[in-house]
Amino acid sequence: MLELLRIQNYALIDELEIEFGPGLNAITGETGAGKSIIVGALNLVLGGRASSDALREGAKQAKIDAIFRIAKPSSRLCATLADQDIILENNELLLSRVVTAEGRSRAYVGGSLVPISVLAEVGDELVDIHGQHEH
Repeated sequence: MLELLRIQNYALIDELEIEFGPGLNAITGETGAGKSIIVGALNLVLGGRASSDALREGAKQAKIDAIFRIAKPSSRLCATLADQDIILENNELLLSRVVTAEGRSRAYVGGSLVPISVLAEVGDELVDIHGQHEH
């Protein structure tokens, strides 16, 4: 379960921290309120494509952190973490993504620097994002 999403200097967001509780959590708002920006940031921290265009104007870098509580990790997730020598402590996993103004991107899983492909593999095990009009 996603417990916390922290977004810094991403799109129009200066700094935002969202805590998610147990059960259903809903993000609502008018058109243009920024719901899609939040989903875009989540997609980025899960290994999605990065671009310096996503940085807040004037910022040197954007940073997205996501904390997941994983009660029963899948065997694939356990294998991916083991391959990277990452230990799942207290059933909690921190994913981070930093994108610089030069377009460079760094990914971290459990505090360890990893290739974007590893971040994407972990992200695939944790979250399925489905948008409007998808079947």
